[in-house]
Amino acid sequence: METDGTIEEMVALRDEGKIRFLGMSGLLPNLQEHIAMGVFDVFQIPYSAVQREHEELIARAAQGGAGVLVRGGAARGAPSEDKAWSVPPIGLGEGEARQRWEDGGIEDLLDGMSRMEFTLRFTLSHPGLSSTIVGTSRIAHLESNVAMATKGPLPPDVYEEAKRRLPGG
Repeated sequence: METDGTIEEMVALRDEGKIRFLGMSGLLPNLQEHIAMGVFDVFQIPYSAVQREHEELIARAAQGGAGVLVRGGAARGAPSEDKAWSVPPIGLGEGEARQRWEDGGIEDLLDGMSRMEFTLRFTLSHPGLSSTIVGTSRIAHLESNVAMATKGPLPPDVYEEAKRRLPGG
């Protein structure tokens, strides 16, 4: 982006008032450099309980004053009862999300929550999060996701224990 003048052009358009904010969707290994540039107002970053590789970079972007829009915050619905891990989150191999979940013994932390509720509320627990994208394919999914999100983040002790058990971050 720097070598072909993309950044300079985007900043010039913002300075001219033609656009209000600069944002980008990024991931490792380049995301670290993009945050360090200090020109982006918002980042779209993948993150969920089973995909924590960008956890520290979310915090770094937020600390730098950028908004963070998480994509994949519900892990593409993989933990849901109807998908039963059949659809992996983008960037993870077949079975990898389920293996991380099982290796971490996350079922022990559910305390009456569904796997989907836990996953969504885990994402909402990250202090650097501005918002998350949660795709739905049916009205019932939307209603369920809203009901789960309305419960807010996980209790802090549960969130910390899940982070201790799950890889990444």
